[in-house]
Amino acid sequence: MRTHNTLFLTLIVLASSACASTEGKHQATSSISDIQPASPTVAAVQPDASVAPEPATPLFQNVTIATRSAPGVDGVAATKNRSQAELDAEAIYEQAPIRDPWEEFNRKIHGFNNAADKYVLRPLAVGYDKIMPDPVQAGVSRFFANLSLPATVVNQALQGRPGDAAWSLGRFVVNTTVGIGGVFDPSSRFGMPRRDDEDFGQTLATWGWQDSRYLVVPLLGPRTLRDTVAILGDQPLSPIGQIQDNGTANGLQLLEIVDGRTRMLPMDEIRRSALDDYLFVRDAWSQRRNHQVQQDPRSTRD
Repeated sequence: MRTHNTLFLTLIVLASSACASTEGKHQATSSISDIQPASPTVAAVQPDASVAPEPATPLFQNVTIATRSAPGVDGVAATKNRSQAELDAEAIYEQAPIRDPWEEFNRKIHGFNNAADKYVLRPLAVGYDKIMPDPVQAGVSRFFANLSLPATVVNQALQGRPGDAAWSLGRFVVNTTVGIGGVFDPSSRFGMPRRDDEDFGQTLATWGWQDSRYLVVPLLGPRTLRDTVAILGDQPLSPIGQIQDNGTANGLQLLEIVDGRTRMLPMDEIRRSALDDYLFVRDAWSQRRNHQVQQDPRSTRD
């Protein structure tokens, strides 16, 4: 089963890259964008916030007014503080340009994924949400979150963060044993709260592969070329992938997908009100992903 999964993911990557390359030949501007990317048009916000374009200057408007009103030495100190605040905000909130030279191809796959979601995934998620009590859903979500910790441990170590890796490993051991496979979260009560998950795509970004093209993968949804390749590195670290019984493994994978789609149900109304669903999903996903990648270098290192 693991061999089949790996081959399937490899075919997805190769097919997506080949199709995208074909689309790129019909777009003269795509080669230009590879050399000189366009300036960012979307202000970075929190992952769940609106993605409407907004200039970054107002972020510092109040601080600028305060410094102008401060006289003498205090005014100089306030100006220095304002400059530092600007630098900090830019480091945290600056949105990198979204490289989407394969937009025509990506839109086609986005439409295919939406159709699959409309007729298959969303009905399953709605039914699951109606049948399963909230405490059960929470336990299922914790269970799959716990299964993601082995990959997090390895990637934190590969990023040069042994302290975080040890922390995540401790959470995994406690929740897998005392927490009955991760259905419960006793480690948080023991003073070990959950830290951010890490995947091999974030590791590749930490190693230097920062600028990557946006790519929509069939059934897998928004990615970048870097994150699509990184699936091959994360897949062997999944505990589900180590299960030899195909029926059990496939059942768990389906339940994980349905659980994830159920947690996305509140976003459906927002997507329906968007003028362009493709741009909304692309910009929202890219902002969230950039936030995940950019926070890795700022994490506490040992």
